[in-house]
Amino acid sequence: MAKVHFHFSTMNAGKSTSLLQSNHNYQVRDLKTFLFTPEIDAAHHDGLIHSRIGLSKEAIVFATDFNFYKFIETNTEIKVSCILIDEAQFLTQIQVKQLCRICDEFNIPVMCYGIRTDFQGNLFEGSAALLAYADTLIELKTLCQKSKCSRKATMVARLDQDGNIVTEGAQIQIGGDQYKVYCRKHFRKLTGLI
Repeated sequence: MAKVHFHFSTMNAGKSTSLLQSNHNYQVRDLKTFLFTPEIDAAHHDGLIHSRIGLSKEAIVFATDFNFYKFIETNTEIKVSCILIDEAQFLTQIQVKQLCRICDEFNIPVMCYGIRTDFQGNLFEGSAALLAYADTLIELKTLCQKSKCSRKATMVARLDQDGNIVTEGAQIQIGGDQYKVYCRKHFRKLTGLI
């Protein structure tokens, strides 16, 4: 029986690398996959799922009004073995429900990869829905970027152009160079948000 999987972490933990490896495992067995990436991130990476270690793969770009269920329903002639979603935090709750329905009705595994919380420590809409509805939750781990800290990073902090911590602003701002990841203790001390 197929399942919906949510692989989550902070930035720089290897989510996209893990997604691309999973896709490769299907492809070497001649199994068809659909890879998706959100429109908001696609422009930054030319429509590719891109890993910081240099791997990349073309993906179907989706907007917030994209209907995953209708897409699969109209492509039933294609035998799909897995659906892989990068930057899953940008899914809407409705889209997560569509992916769950696909999994349940078409018996297609869905593997979502994304960040759990934003730079203020709040859940993204897609992440909240996946935490609620996914069959399996898999945390990918990385370490706090505070000097000499070996705790697991669970929080993402945004920096301004001068490297100062930012605690206000739009939830979504694309660009990996403006973020650092911290354990909750150091995030709390640096941001004052918790």
